[in-house]
Amino acid sequence: MTPDNAGLFAALHNKEMSTAIDPLASNLVHRATDSKWVNSFAGLGSDFFTEVIPTSLPSPYWVGRNRALARDLGLESDWLESAASLAAWSGNQPMPGTRPLASVYSGHQFGVWAGQLGDGRAILLGELQTPLGPQEFQLKGAGKTPYSRMGDGRAVLRSSIREFLCSEAMHGLGIPTTRALCVTGSDAAVRRETIETAAVVTRTAPSFIRFGHFEHFSFNDQPEQLKALADHVIDRFYPDCRQALQPYAALLQAVSERTAYMVAAWQAVGFCHGVMNTDNMSILGLTIDYGPFQFLDAFDPGHVCNHSDTQGRYAYNKQPNMAYWNLFCLGQALLPLIGEQDDAIAALESYKTIFPNALQARMRAKLGLINEQEGDRELIDNTFRLLASNKVDYTIFWRRLCDFTAQSGHEPVRDLFFDTESFNAWALQYSERITPVDIVQRRDLMLKNNPKFVLRNHLGEQAIRAAKLKDFSQVDTLLKLLQAPFEDHSGYESFADFPPDWASSIAISCSS
Repeated sequence: MTPDNAGLFAALHNKEMSTAIDPLASNLVHRATDSKWVNSFAGLGSDFFTEVIPTSLPSPYWVGRNRALARDLGLESDWLESAASLAAWSGNQPMPGTRPLASVYSGHQFGVWAGQLGDGRAILLGELQTPLGPQEFQLKGAGKTPYSRMGDGRAVLRSSIREFLCSEAMHGLGIPTTRALCVTGSDAAVRRETIETAAVVTRTAPSFIRFGHFEHFSFNDQPEQLKALADHVIDRFYPDCRQALQPYAALLQAVSERTAYMVAAWQAVGFCHGVMNTDNMSILGLTIDYGPFQFLDAFDPGHVCNHSDTQGRYAYNKQPNMAYWNLFCLGQALLPLIGEQDDAIAALESYKTIFPNALQARMRAKLGLINEQEGDRELIDNTFRLLASNKVDYTIFWRRLCDFTAQSGHEPVRDLFFDTESFNAWALQYSERITPVDIVQRRDLMLKNNPKFVLRNHLGEQAIRAAKLKDFSQVDTLLKLLQAPFEDHSGYESFADFPPDWASSIAISCSS
C-alpha cells in the first residue's frame, strides 16, 4: 500500500473495527497513550513494509501484565486493567494514531541464505515518546502478514509466556533486550505439532531493525534503500557515527561492539539463545526473538538448547563465534556503502577485542575480584573447566560462591562437586586470590552479579501448564522474581532450587 493511501487505509481500518469497543473505552486508549503515536520506520517508504490489519483474537483474556514496564513507559496506572487495553493489545481494537505494518527483511538461517523473510507474525503499531525514550510497540501473534509464508501468523500460549517472562528476566539481569508489556490469550485453536491455543505478546524496543533488513536490500541490489536504512539507523541510534570519516564503517563497528557486550553478558549468566540467525540479530545489540532459549542447568559448554538445531550450530560455547559470523554477514551487506573491504574488516575487529575483555570483566565480578590482576584469566578458565568436568549447576554454584571465604564457607560449594580433589585444588587457588580483598566488599559485588533466580526451563514449563488451565498465578510470581533476580525473596527458595529430573526431557524447538 502506498503512502497516498495511508489515510484511506486508516479510515477503513477504524470503521471496520469500530464496534469492538465503546466510546468511553476508546477515550481511555487516547488518555493512556496520550495519542502521540508516530511511525518513523514507515517514513522509510513502502519498499520496507506492508500495511496490515491485525487479526482479532477471539474472546481474549489476560495472561500476564507487566505493570512495572507500564510505569516505566509512562502509561496511565489503570491502563493495563481496562477492557480497552485488553482489546488493543489483542489486535481487536486499533489505537488512534497507530499505523500497523509488517516489515520485510531477509537473512541467513542456520548458516544458509534463506532469502526473503519478514515479519511473519509480528505487527508494528508505531512508537511513543516515553520516559525511556522513543519506544516501538509490536504485536507478536496478531495474524497473517504478507511475510507469513506458509504460517498462520499466530503465536501460541506456550511461546508467548516464555518470551514475556524471559525478556523481563534478561532486563532484570541487566542484559540488553526487547521487553514485553503483556500477554493476552484466547481459546482459539492453533495447530503446531499438536493443537494449542493462541496468544499475543506485546513487546517494546527502541527499534526492531535486524541485520536481515540490511541483507535484504543489499542482496536485492537496492542501494538507495540500503543507504536510506543505514542513514535512518545512524541518525536515530548512532549519531556519533555521522561525524566519522566513514560513517557506514563506523556503524558496523558500533554494532559489533554492542553485540560483543551483549554476547559476553549471555555467556556470563549461562544463557543460550538457540537460534542466532541473522534475522534474529538486533542492529541495536538487543536480545531479540525468544524462541528455543535456555539458561544452563548443569554446566555443559557444548549444550544445544534448540531441539531443531541438529548440527549444534548454536551451542552455548559457539555463540561468540556465531555472533561474529553474523556481524560478518552484516559487513557484507553494508559493503556497497562502506566501499573498501579492508574498511569493513577493520570495523569488525573491535568485536575480537571487546568480547573477551567484556566477558573477563563480568567473570571477575562474579568471582568477586575487585580489580584485575595477572593470573585472573587462568583462574576463570580453571573455574569453567571445573564446572564442566563436574556438570555443576551453573546458577547455584555462583550464588553459593558469594558466601565462600578463604577461611571457611567451602562446604555448600564443595557439595556441588563429585571430584572433591579437583575442587580443593581450585579452592586453594581462589582463596589465595581473594585473601587481600575485603570480604564485605567482595560479597556485595558477587551478590550483584550472581543471580539467585533465572528462568529455568522447568519453571517456565510449570507456569505454562498452569496457564493452560487458566491459572496465571505462576506467571505473576515468576515475573516478580525475575524482575529482581539478585534479591533473596524469602519464601520463594523453591524457585531457586535444583531442577527436577524431568526437566532434562523438556524439548524446545523453533516451533511457536
